[in-house]
Amino acid sequence: MSNRLSITDPRTQYPQPPFPRQPQPVPGKASKMEPTPDHGETSYQGSGKLKGRKALVTGGDSGIGRAAAIAYAREGADVAISYLPSEEADAQEVIQLIEAEGRTAVALPGDITDEKWCNELVTQAVGKLGGLDILVINAGRQQFREDLSQVTTEDFDKTLKTNLYALHWIAQAAVPHLPAGASVITTSSVQAYEPSAILLDYATTKAGMVAYTKALAKQLIKKGIRANVVAPGPFWTPLQSSGGQPPEAVSKFGSKSEFGRPGQPVEIAPVYVLLASQEGSYISGEVFGVTGGAGIA
Repeated sequence: MSNRLSITDPRTQYPQPPFPRQPQPVPGKASKMEPTPDHGETSYQGSGKLKGRKALVTGGDSGIGRAAAIAYAREGADVAISYLPSEEADAQEVIQLIEAEGRTAVALPGDITDEKWCNELVTQAVGKLGGLDILVINAGRQQFREDLSQVTTEDFDKTLKTNLYALHWIAQAAVPHLPAGASVITTSSVQAYEPSAILLDYATTKAGMVAYTKALAKQLIKKGIRANVVAPGPFWTPLQSSGGQPPEAVSKFGSKSEFGRPGQPVEIAPVYVLLASQEGSYISGEVFGVTGGAGIA
């Protein structure tokens, strides 16, 4: 019997649009998406690359954060996930998957636009995990607006607080706890390089995340800590169906990629594993694009 891994055409490996119309209220639930996203629940298989590590993943209930949390647990890490209280049902599924691997799982519901909560969630994660050496700042807000005149001060403020202020608050609280060898990973977007007209505030924050993380990497390497950015393209997550894109755009989401489909969260999880692991020991201050062939500038 051959030990060769199966090989599949990546264009047809996962569902292709058109997808059913499926608008959801913010923040959206993975369980209500059709087709259901693959976060690695049954498809991701670990190999002990993060054995004994302790990770905090924001936005760990669904989407890319969920995929990273599952992968980390399968690789041997204990994992804390933060999420909004309204995302409890999805979060509990992730908690159960982490615990099924025999790892410690910590649930941290709260609103990261609150500076006090950002400090508290780090304190709780460190206390309940017994330390912290992987920090994934991934939670984000994306709400399309067709015209500049529709981007209210409230919109702009909430997007910046979710995507940029929280990044700063959480990093500031976490860094004193991180030992040499630890890793910080932020989730930006291809929107930082090729912004869509309808995502003005979101794209602005994602470009800011790239600059912030690159500057942070220069500081942290003096402590032996690495920091990197992942910049996804079109991935099939609740961010899209809960107002991140117009409903008609969700139905054909990913069709313009070179693959003719959106990425599934499990397909980006190995990048988060690499950047967290000692295998990525010489990687810092970098931006990893996973864009379905679009590339990043």
